[in-house]
Amino acid sequence: MAKMPRLAAGRARALGAPTRGTTNPNRLRRVDRWLVGSADVQSVLEAAEDPLVVDLGYGATPVTTVEMAARLRAVRPDVRVLGLEIDPERVAAAKPAADPPLLDFRRGGFELAGTRPTLLRAFNVLRQYTEAESASSWATMLERLAPGGLLVEGTCDEIGRRCCWITLDADGPRTFTISCLPAGIERPSDVAERLPKALIHRNIPGERVHAFLAALDAHWATAAAFAPFGPRARWVETIRLLAADWPVLDNRRRWRLGEVTVDWSAVTP
Repeated sequence: MAKMPRLAAGRARALGAPTRGTTNPNRLRRVDRWLVGSADVQSVLEAAEDPLVVDLGYGATPVTTVEMAARLRAVRPDVRVLGLEIDPERVAAAKPAADPPLLDFRRGGFELAGTRPTLLRAFNVLRQYTEAESASSWATMLERLAPGGLLVEGTCDEIGRRCCWITLDADGPRTFTISCLPAGIERPSDVAERLPKALIHRNIPGERVHAFLAALDAHWATAAAFAPFGPRARWVETIRLLAADWPVLDNRRRWRLGEVTVDWSAVTP
């Protein structure tokens, strides 16, 4: 049985351990853009009686939580966003940015500070745990979502140009998404260093995620003829070719943003 992450000290009994706290403005713009454009996210937010969104582990400054709140208001103007951090000093530092009840900050971890959000974003928080601890943390967070709620868990680089995330509901993982700046890669598998904890150790021959990245690289090479039209055009052609044999779930409009989303079955460990 997987060990649960430790409880942080204090009366709040926040579950987990502090992250490094690294953050930058617009670091999570790619996942935010995907959230705003996702039919599933739009559906759960629009249907929610209480449109509460939790941003878990926002880091040393609250900037990415503030940005997410502003972006999600395009989907639902009355969305309430709560940023959670285990480190009380980070919570105190974020308080000047609060605008309750629409935006607030509180101490909390994987237990979500007793809340029941409709949508939970947990980015760059699980890389410090083992694969087993990561799976256990998934279960803890999913148990605390509101009925029908979604968890988006992933990892990105320091400036948000290479991102990967998994979308989960109460039944487990549903989809896997890669989002990158095509001009900033030599080949799609460059994003492998940012795979979520559930996949990063599985990028070896014989595993589905390794085969998926290899297929992306092969189609990227085939699409080299599109390079004169720019990296974005080459990426679009790469995903068009990929979609012939892999369960690609999005469309050309998303591909033009440097994205591709596939059914979880494509990369299941």
